[in-house]
Parts: sequence; C-alpha cells; structure tokens
Amino acid sequence: ISIKYSDGDGFLYETTTDTFNDDLIESLVELYNERVRSRTIADSVRGLAEFGPMKHPNSVGNDEINEKYANLTIEKGPHYKADPTGIRTGNAPDPKIVQTLLQVVQDLEDYVDKRQVQKRIALSQSTLLDKISNVRGAVMMAYPMGLPKWDQTKISLDGHGADGDGDENATDELQKNRAYTDSSRNEHLLDPKTTSLWCAGKEFPRGSDKRVSDRLGKNEKQKIIAKLQKMTAGPPGREPVVNEEERKAMMAHYFKRQEELKRLSEADEDDYLNSQWADSKEMKRNLQGLGSIKAPGLQFS
Repeated sequence: ISIKYSDGDGFLYETTTDTFNDDLIESLVELYNERVRSRTIADSVRGLAEFGPMKHPNSVGNDEINEKYANLTIEKGPHYKADPTGIRTGNAPDPKIVQTLLQVVQDLEDYVDKRQVQKRIALSQSTLLDKISNVRGAVMMAYPMGLPKWDQTKISLDGHGADGDGDENATDELQKNRAYTDSSRNEHLLDPKTTSLWCAGKEFPRGSDKRVSDRLGKNEKQKIIAKLQKMTAGPPGREPVVNEEERKAMMAHYFKRQEELKRLSEADEDDYLNSQWADSKEMKRNLQGLGSIKAPGLQFS
C-alpha cells in the first residue's frame, strides 16, 4: 500500500488481504504518527548536538545579554557555543559524540524519507522503533545524567510532557503521540479510532469482520495508492492526472511552441522557403532514396 499525502509525502506499507481493516488502519496510523514523531526527534537532536540541552522556560534568553545587563552567571562547558535564539544552554556534547548523534539522526531521517517510495522500500513499525532506540542510546551517551524534563528531545523520546497537560477527549494512542511530538506538529497527528482509509474514491469499511479482501480481492501481489483521512473530513481529493514534474515539462513545451509560433507570425520574409519542411519535392526524394545524395562540387545548407 502506498500512502500518499496532499503535499507529496508518503510511505509504503506491506500487508495481506486477510488482514482486518481495523487492524490495518491502526497499523498505518501508528506508522504515520511515528514518522511525524521521527521528524520532531531529528530536529530536536540536531539542536541538542549543536547547542546543548534546552533551558528552563523561565530562563530563556540570550546569554550575552543576560551576562551584560542582568548580571547572571552563565555556565559554560568545554564545548560551549552560544545559542543565538537563547533557547539552549550552549553546552554541546563532545565532538565525537556529536558525530554519533548526527549519524543516527540521519539514518532515522533517511528511513522515513518520502524517497523510500521511489526505492520501493516498505516501512515497518519495528524497524522504525529500532532506529528511534538508536537515537535514544546516542543521547544517553552524550548526557549520561539525563536531560531536563522540559527538553524537547527528552519529551520526544520518552513521551512525557513538561507540564503533563492533555486532552481528555483524545484516545490513549493519540494522547501518547501528542506527548511525543512537538506541539506545532500535533495538528498533523491522526487518531486510529477516527481515521478512515480510502482507495480509488471508496472507503475501506470498518467492523470486526471486515477484511482487506472485501475491498481489494484475494490478489496478494497488487499495489494500491491509498490515503488516510479523518472521518469528519469526508473523501479525499482525487489524484491529479499528471504529477508536478510532468506538468512543468508540459508548460515548458507549450511555452516554447508558443514562442515559435509568435516568431513565425512576426516574420515577413520568405526565408522559411529554404527550410527542409517547405520543400515540395522532399517527400519524393525520400521515397526514391535520393534524399542524402548531393551533386559534386555543390554545397547545400
């Protein structure tokens, strides 16, 4: 199954026709939310590797200004690098550990990248969680004493928010992912209880006895393009006839053709008569096999 989003993002997932639709949707939603979580982890760990842990929300501010005007003592470690945003302490980990952090983060980003669809690599929940565990291990190597509870990296990896607030109406699965994820990405998360799966303009029916085969048949080797959608949003929009790259190529072709026609309409000379396509005897010569024969001593342009 190729899950596509409106922005061109997506991922591949393998399943069987005997799978229950409810189980399939739950697995797809979990993988979808884990991909969102992975991006939050990647962003926060990159910031951690460059500028160290996040400051307490009450202590956020530019270190230079705080030292100069607030007379505050800023703790500066051996690898201190001031954070221009004032959000992080600036005490980055050892450069060798930094390389490890960046390596495992890049591995995680590559695994959830949309280019995996072009490579025909299907994602799995277990492999994705293993790569997140690798990031968690690298963070523990960098900070054996642990990160503060308000640090976004700790929140993303452990799933415990700094303030413990939550939505009482959200399901346990959605609430867990909201705790994992940066608040700016929470609106992109899906709830398996209120998400539907669509393919070719038709919805996969929900129910304890509904299987994938009821919608797609028994062929195990087929590939479909599907979309996850909130139940309240209705059916998703149809796929465009041509993709963005094809559309750009067509526009470039039409523009070039339009310029040629414009240039021809403005030309008052009869120099076009010297063109090969304007020769009335060209077809006859080609049929007789004389098109490439030239008279000695004469040059034809």
